[in-house]
Amino acid sequence: MKGNIHVTSENIFPVIKKFLYSDHEIFLRELISNAVDATQKLKTLASVGDAKGDLGDLRVRVTIDKSKKTLTVSDHGVGMTSDEVDRYINQIAFSGAEEFVNKYKDKAEAIIGHFGLGFYSAFMVADKVEIFSLSYLPDAKAVHWSCSGETEFAMEDTVKAERGTDIVLHINDEFSQYLEDATVESLLKKYCKFLPVEIAFGMKKEWKDGKQVETGEENIINNVNPAWTRKPADLTEEDYKTFYHELYPTQMDEPLFHIHLNVDYPFHLTGILYFPRIKNNLDIHRNKIQLYCNQVFVTDEVENIVPEYLTLLHGVIDSPDIPLNVSRSYLQSDNNVKKISSHITKKVADKLADMYKNDREDFEHKWDDIKLFIQFGMLSDEKFYERAIGFALLKNLEGKYATLDDYRTQVKEAQTDKDGNLVLLYTQDADANYTYIERAREKGYDVLLMDGELDVHFMSMLEQKNEHLRFVRVDSDLIENLIRKEDKKDEPTLSTEQQEGLRKAVQNVLNDPNYYIEFQAAAADALPMFLTQNEFMRRMKEMSRHQQGMSFYGNMPDQYTLVVNTAHPLIQDLVAKMTSEEVEEVVEKKEPNTSGEPSTSGTSEPRETVTKTVYSLAGEDERLHQLLDIALLASGRLKGESLARFVNRSVSLL
Repeated sequence: MKGNIHVTSENIFPVIKKFLYSDHEIFLRELISNAVDATQKLKTLASVGDAKGDLGDLRVRVTIDKSKKTLTVSDHGVGMTSDEVDRYINQIAFSGAEEFVNKYKDKAEAIIGHFGLGFYSAFMVADKVEIFSLSYLPDAKAVHWSCSGETEFAMEDTVKAERGTDIVLHINDEFSQYLEDATVESLLKKYCKFLPVEIAFGMKKEWKDGKQVETGEENIINNVNPAWTRKPADLTEEDYKTFYHELYPTQMDEPLFHIHLNVDYPFHLTGILYFPRIKNNLDIHRNKIQLYCNQVFVTDEVENIVPEYLTLLHGVIDSPDIPLNVSRSYLQSDNNVKKISSHITKKVADKLADMYKNDREDFEHKWDDIKLFIQFGMLSDEKFYERAIGFALLKNLEGKYATLDDYRTQVKEAQTDKDGNLVLLYTQDADANYTYIERAREKGYDVLLMDGELDVHFMSMLEQKNEHLRFVRVDSDLIENLIRKEDKKDEPTLSTEQQEGLRKAVQNVLNDPNYYIEFQAAAADALPMFLTQNEFMRRMKEMSRHQQGMSFYGNMPDQYTLVVNTAHPLIQDLVAKMTSEEVEEVVEKKEPNTSGEPSTSGTSEPRETVTKTVYSLAGEDERLHQLLDIALLASGRLKGESLARFVNRSVSLL
């Protein structure tokens, strides 16, 4: 028998080859899925008595014949009669190439499956495809079908010894990689690793006498009974860990814990999600969840099926109710996808809440490894935030953990300022901020450690959601200014001339426009000079690393305020010596008094003259260099040559 494949398009094959080229490897997944379906149908028929006799060997086999340039997929399933081949293979519901391509051109996989074209994916890599099939039905005749990538086909009776179907692909020279054992085995392990029917490819090999030799035992690619298809009651913790390493053979760390999903209504969903250790770097943890449809691997890009933060988890989701062969925009609006996504979110939140409630100590022990995930979820999903705020923890420098509400209660009395704002002090580097932390502790304040990748975003979110709550880094100002208990009193300050002279001297020594100089009367026992960094600007710069549209802040240089403590004896002594009689002599020499009036002091001279003199003398004073270096050193910013000069100067001053 000869005939034409019934399609309304002028020619289906160029369309398939052109628009599926980038995804041509899925042909193997489709053919093996069909073989497994045929095998599963036979099992079902046998279970209800419609298929008689011993089912025998039900393995699906993939074989390569390099000499003939063929790749064959064979099953022992229900097989097909000539009428069934005519119905399922020769008549394709295809609505027109132009409409078809325009609608699905953005997603190659949409073509496969959506129109029942799984079998025809073979023509992406084959010049010719043959079918040899024998139905399970009594007295059925074997049928041979062949097609060379045109709408014409040939079909005839043939002889076939065993029930089932062989699909023979005559591989195009352009795709000769599909005649290589390594390539085919890699694809089988990718797409067929957990199919419910054994998939055999070649023979197992072992090392013998310095080389690999076949053992005579078939090489079974897949695990037909993966953990997620079994009941949780039948699995041990060791089973879950073993399956984790089966999914991720190169992963060395053990998962922290897992969630077993098993839903039958109102949608079907099974799977196991694992919590890995997530210390930092969001991107390297993404897209580790593998999506399956009835144990057939589909993709590991699940961002349109689960919320973005859940893509940090590892594991498997399997659901026949997720429409896999449609566009991403459709996925996002599909009701089943929304329900599944919502269910997974709730299960994850419930698991975390139960862990916190039932074993707080163990939860705290795991917190540093799961904090990034929980913060990401709270930042991106309002519902998850509402569930998680009760178990999201803050950690102080003593390693003690508390929820926001608990911590608020602990520090409220000491760290509420005069305006009723609760000020939570934090550091991102306890060593670099040691001097500032000690000043805070002397005041009886507690300091949080917020050194995580998303901590800056997390703090800003908590501030937005909690009135009169502020997070302030401990080095962003004088400790007296960070938590102001009373209105600022008038402070004794240097004269305008003295400030200007000292400012110019400091600027000359620093030689860096990113330092702003400010004079404040801090405590006499505080450092004579110290650096602070504006909380708002620093936070905006850090947030710009993860947030689009904030590149303006990210491109700005780091800016610091150098606070000169005018109450410190060393500063007062330095300024006093610069405005002493010695300075007056310099003033008289440089600027002779021609007014006829007596000169009383350095500050009575014209401002320009005194400023210039103070600037000149201060810049020559080794103590100024030493005080500036101490301020830089206390903030972790004295390095390299500057640090070496400081050490040498310190020795000489001793």
